[in-house]
Amino acid sequence: MADTPVGSTLSERALPPAPRRLTILTVLHGWPDDAQRWLDSILRHHVTHDLEVLLVVNSGDPLLLAWTERVESERVRVLKLEPEGFGAAVNAGLRVAAGEYVILFDPGTEATGDLAGPLLETLAKPEVGIAAAYGVRGVGTVKHFHDHPGPEVDAVEGYCMAFRRDDALAVGGFDEKFRFYRIADFEFSFRIRSTGKRAMVVAGLPLRRHQHRLWEAESEERREKLSKKNFYRFLDRWGKRTDLLVD
Repeated sequence: MADTPVGSTLSERALPPAPRRLTILTVLHGWPDDAQRWLDSILRHHVTHDLEVLLVVNSGDPLLLAWTERVESERVRVLKLEPEGFGAAVNAGLRVAAGEYVILFDPGTEATGDLAGPLLETLAKPEVGIAAAYGVRGVGTVKHFHDHPGPEVDAVEGYCMAFRRDDALAVGGFDEKFRFYRIADFEFSFRIRSTGKRAMVVAGLPLRRHQHRLWEAESEERREKLSKKNFYRFLDRWGKRTDLLVD
């Protein structure tokens, strides 16, 4: 495991972590009630898995920090960061994750059954680099995407996405220029797929989506500005890679 990222802390009880087959990771910016709902659902439905839950706290919210102190345990680790961008926060979690595989969740989701089993089964195929609940395809161009049921897609959505930790680190993780979460999942998908691996949707995963707090917290004007900024960055890197679109 790499050293703890600069400007972050892990409690002593979590160091060093035991190697695990799976790290279930989420980045928290507040809203402890949402985080509790998500955590309860993960622990309830994944008792048979060799896993850790890694909570990356990208916030100085005192209510959230107090909540993490209550839920931290041998199985639930907490990484506290000085608040930074979304991409950098995910990467901080990837560097300290103990799992061979990682499932990254949005904390506004809720598991209604075992998600890890079907996702890991899909990733057992060496040609698959990323598996998720939801995906998109381009329409002959990377300038426009639409929802697609798969099974193979051009990119996956970050509500629930699974990949090998080593694969993620090998491509540099998430783009840390993405301070806002939008499009960061697509950009990471293209990083993984540029290595020759496939992105797959696993149909029927037991996942419920609730209110997306980061989206709702911004004004419509601000959301539009941040989303466009990220999409233009995505196009700067991948705009000519039509070879990565699924036929």
